[in-house]
Amino acid sequence: MTSIHTERRVSLSEIEALARDVLLARGVSFAQADAVARNVTAAEADECRSHGVYRLIGYVRAVVSGKADGRAVPSMTQVSPAIIRVDAGRGFAPLANEIARPALVAAAQSLGIAVLAINNCYHNSAMWVDLEPLADAGLVSIGMTAGQCTVAPHGGSKPVFGTNPFAFGWPRPDGAPFVFDFATSAAARGEIELHQRAGKSIPLGWAVDAEGRPTTDPAVGLAGAMLPFGGHKGTALALMIELLAGPMIGDLTSQESFAEDEGMGSPPLGGELIIAFDPVRFLGDDFAGHMARAETLFSSISGQDGVRLPGDRRLEARAQSVQNGVLVPARLLEELELLRAGGGGRG
Repeated sequence: MTSIHTERRVSLSEIEALARDVLLARGVSFAQADAVARNVTAAEADECRSHGVYRLIGYVRAVVSGKADGRAVPSMTQVSPAIIRVDAGRGFAPLANEIARPALVAAAQSLGIAVLAINNCYHNSAMWVDLEPLADAGLVSIGMTAGQCTVAPHGGSKPVFGTNPFAFGWPRPDGAPFVFDFATSAAARGEIELHQRAGKSIPLGWAVDAEGRPTTDPAVGLAGAMLPFGGHKGTALALMIELLAGPMIGDLTSQESFAEDEGMGSPPLGGELIIAFDPVRFLGDDFAGHMARAETLFSSISGQDGVRLPGDRRLEARAQSVQNGVLVPARLLEELELLRAGGGGRG
């Protein structure tokens, strides 16, 4: 049996092909599989393993259980000049994002601000991948999505929220844009699951057991509740995201998504909200000067010894991954190769 600690180096092109093939083997359409594969590969390239190829297991589970429609064709509606809505048809979020992105960019550039609401999608993917193309198009953006209830509010022990990630993108005149993406929980659920797979303990403060007692056992934490980051501040942000990416756009709360899953362990079914701003429309002739002021702010942070901007680590990892590939646990690769061959995938 392969050791759980053994890793293999794999090129990004091999990662993308593996991800696509795993989904195609389960009858997922090429369009859906291709979009997911690009997202998964981007996560691996940036050394965000919790959203990399490990997530394919959940995607497959969602399709095999009949919860997700791997052949769904997202349907886009221009609700108003500034509001775009996409019904993902119980398909996956990456394709819905890719289909809607040109309309969102065009609306934001025309009006100065535009909103994309994605409904009825299974979201298992990294959100910075959704926002980077908007920043590359010159737009500032905010994105968020809820999940399945796995996170307790500050002071509580019963799950109410999902990990409810929040992302932000800002274009920069030279080099890569400033983009960050973080869960409002102390850690992504995938990080705890990866610790469990590797037989490693988790830090105190990530989760509690079913009685609300702190734990370093990932299995106990997964059976209990995850914790918000920053105590009451993380709880407030999680609640804001829950409302904006749920009832505000007519989609599920984390509790409702969890109930809909019926214990299958599929990715969360729900909505995603992205707000895009065009600084050119906001600033007019003063655009260049004000964007230069933003660069001064960035320099005042990154110019300090021992300080880096959020997202810099991902960009450094990306540059290395393009040249050298990425390390993936050998046992996980074996599981995925089995799925690629048409085996496994039933939970």
